[in-house]
Amino acid sequence: MPEPASASGTVAPPSKAKVFVRRLSSTLVLWGIVLGALFSGHRLISDVVFVGVLALLGVVGLIEFYGLVEKEGMVCFKGWGVFAGAMLIVGTFLHLEGWLPGLHGTPSRVNDFEVIFLILFVLGLCFLQFLSKSNTKGILAISTTLFGLMYVPWLLNFVQKIYLFSGLGDDGKFYVLYFILVTKFSDTGAYAVGSLIGKHKMIPRVSPGKTWEGFGGAIVVSTGASLLFAHLAGPHLPGMTWYHAVILGIILSTSAVVGDLIESIFKREAGVKDSGSFFPGIGGILDLLDSLLFNAPIMYLYLRHVLTRP
Repeated sequence: MPEPASASGTVAPPSKAKVFVRRLSSTLVLWGIVLGALFSGHRLISDVVFVGVLALLGVVGLIEFYGLVEKEGMVCFKGWGVFAGAMLIVGTFLHLEGWLPGLHGTPSRVNDFEVIFLILFVLGLCFLQFLSKSNTKGILAISTTLFGLMYVPWLLNFVQKIYLFSGLGDDGKFYVLYFILVTKFSDTGAYAVGSLIGKHKMIPRVSPGKTWEGFGGAIVVSTGASLLFAHLAGPHLPGMTWYHAVILGIILSTSAVVGDLIESIFKREAGVKDSGSFFPGIGGILDLLDSLLFNAPIMYLYLRHVLTRP
């Protein structure tokens, strides 16, 4: 249904509630496809769909980020960054699955791969700068390209590190589902409470709509969802107890709000409302991923060093 026209004949922008519902619906559909593949019962289908969607998200999200960089009048090596982002996600997957000859997907092996990859990526950036005849801002171009790779595909990579976490077997997919649900309930709680009773602005110069009341709602709703899912999933979340569920609910909800604010900074500096137009009338991939990007490594580190610690 088209948006109603204003008195001047122009199309009125959708309300915040409508945009929120659209983004939440798109997120649920998107991650529903991923989780549907993970729980399909066919490991090859699960893996192929999972890494394919993750690579698509990483590539499109990185294109959007470099687009924001260019709108700010800065320079970057966009093509090299996007190509490397896709290779980073696929390469990490191959290492985690042990599909490369002589390689076993232990955390240390995967970390070594990523370190080597980043070193080669930076060297490649320097080489591109050597060849560039028009770009006189090498430090800026190298910095923005590297940050884009770290911000989108590298952080997103932790989702598959959770899914293929050593020792969890098929239960890794339950932790993926857990951290996505807790994160998105944080977004829902922040919007619902902020809309109803939000009066005290958090950081109006960054995001005028976010309030401290909404932040409190994010923590309460997210922690409640964490406790409920931990109870329902039971043995499928090894190491999870009620107090870990409370701690993770608080940490993940807080990090989700921070992640959203960080993306708001990028968009405000670029002078745009949405990171892209991948979803017409809703925004881009980064608008759907912002709260998940920082939560993925937090969930992984908590899983590795707390929940599954000997």
